[in-house]
Amino acid sequence: MKENGYDDYHDDPKHRHRPGSEPLKGLLAYGQSPWMDYIRRDLLTSGQLKKYIENDGLRGMTSNPAIFEKGHHGSNLYTDILTSPDAKKLDANGLFEKVAIRDVQDACDIFKPVYAETKRRDGYVSLEVSPFLGFDTKASLAEARRLWKAVDRPNVMIKIPGTPEGLPAIRQALEEGININITLLFAQSAYEKVAEAFLSALEARAAKGLDISQIASVASFFVSRIDTLIDSKIDEELKDCDGCRPKSSVRKPPRQGGDCQCQAHLQEVSGTFWRAALEGSGGQRRADSTPPLG
Repeated sequence: MKENGYDDYHDDPKHRHRPGSEPLKGLLAYGQSPWMDYIRRDLLTSGQLKKYIENDGLRGMTSNPAIFEKGHHGSNLYTDILTSPDAKKLDANGLFEKVAIRDVQDACDIFKPVYAETKRRDGYVSLEVSPFLGFDTKASLAEARRLWKAVDRPNVMIKIPGTPEGLPAIRQALEEGININITLLFAQSAYEKVAEAFLSALEARAAKGLDISQIASVASFFVSRIDTLIDSKIDEELKDCDGCRPKSSVRKPPRQGGDCQCQAHLQEVSGTFWRAALEGSGGQRRADSTPPLG
């Protein structure tokens, strides 16, 4: 990982954007990797996900219970699991996990060529611990371990929220070699603690002589939540205002916040030791969760 965000894969001329090619692929030339915040059974089985990867430059995928609920609602895509003999023995959470783990495993397999081609920089699929455990350190860590083992794919990332209680679980899971996607980050101070947890975990593994080359992490800064909140406030303030600037001209804070996060990240990993350490690991990248376009 280079300080400017590029790496050997994206520096390679064959991966640079060419005029007339897909716009998303153009992001790769700048060290940016588009991930899809969505998962659904037919996306995996129809070959559509593979097309998104090959034709559009998709580089990763995230999931959460709400996404799975949308994928299941009004469809028969998961009938085989829901009507199986084992289903009668499971509660709602058990059924959800059967559905989620299978889809995440299959998505990881589809992204495996990306994972290999980019030398573990991209190609990850995220599965989160129960949102009910966000304020329970021991339970979050136990579930992260269990899901990591259940999915059993090197390119899965387990989501843990960046709450004060979540941080120790994140730190310990990373030290144990579990890829972690840290979610629900809204403030620079929270981001700095997450980055420190990642670096501390690498240091602990290195001190024990353990491999750090397979560890990867993402710190997800929720731009979209801030964006949505600010949009609603702007709409309210401009509702009865004649001659005011259009909303698009004042929607800057989320991006400025993202810039602050980026600067914090660069400062955190600017030391000589950590530059060397991160070269040997999958690194921790920043993800901006943005609102839908259009």
